[in-house]
Amino acid sequence: MDIPYTVQPRPDTGLYNAKVGIWLFLASEVMLFGALFSTYILLRVGAPEGLWPHGWLNVPIGTCNTIVLITSSITTVMAWASCKMNQFGRFKVFHACTILLALTFVGIKSYEYRDKFMHYEVTLADGRIADGHMVENKLTFADNKWTGYAMIKGHYVEDRKELYDLKAAKSHPHEELRIEGSQIKKLDNYGPWHNTYTAIYFTLTGLHALHVIGGAIVIGFLWGPGSKMWKTDPERFTNRIEISGLFWHFVDLVWIFLFPVLYLL
Repeated sequence: MDIPYTVQPRPDTGLYNAKVGIWLFLASEVMLFGALFSTYILLRVGAPEGLWPHGWLNVPIGTCNTIVLITSSITTVMAWASCKMNQFGRFKVFHACTILLALTFVGIKSYEYRDKFMHYEVTLADGRIADGHMVENKLTFADNKWTGYAMIKGHYVEDRKELYDLKAAKSHPHEELRIEGSQIKKLDNYGPWHNTYTAIYFTLTGLHALHVIGGAIVIGFLWGPGSKMWKTDPERFTNRIEISGLFWHFVDLVWIFLFPVLYLL
């Protein structure tokens, strides 16, 4: 028995079943990300003055990732248009480009994450703070104290507030700092546990990256094994490409909001 309305539109909605489903799914996604964006706004508004980070993210890298994702939306539209024009070879090319761009986006985001996990804030016993990227780590923690040493490429600051607004802070020369374990009062990298800002940053961008990976898997399936449907039911296959494209546009739209909110404001 054939499933109804896989190609022809339903009389009640004017859409075929898959398109109704994807719009309902995207509505739930809007609520999910809407709640997270609202959380970000409330946390930022409620933060004490001068204690919300500015300039912690690399704007050129974020801009590059934005261009990558926007370009991938163009290629997925071109893949769908190629199917509509009965040009299967062009579809394969454009969908392959979409997959490669998705992998590029995830690769760049992984580099950003690695940078945060290698970036340390070290509170010293004399009250100073050493901030920078870990070059060499020979530290061990036992009996509630640090032993050994660490090499960090960064600088010292007297007040933690100097680290919050990097746009306005005076530039410090970065040099290799040898920090003895006996000097360390607290050692913490810029992972999601570092403070409220990094927690919401990793939550928002991590969830978005999972959507990118999930979308890339679906697109990869339609490019590979799933493309066999083109020979038996090209119109239904074209509809599947349209549905995957709608999800991909949503992923792109979410990033269009994430980029200015996290990187520019």
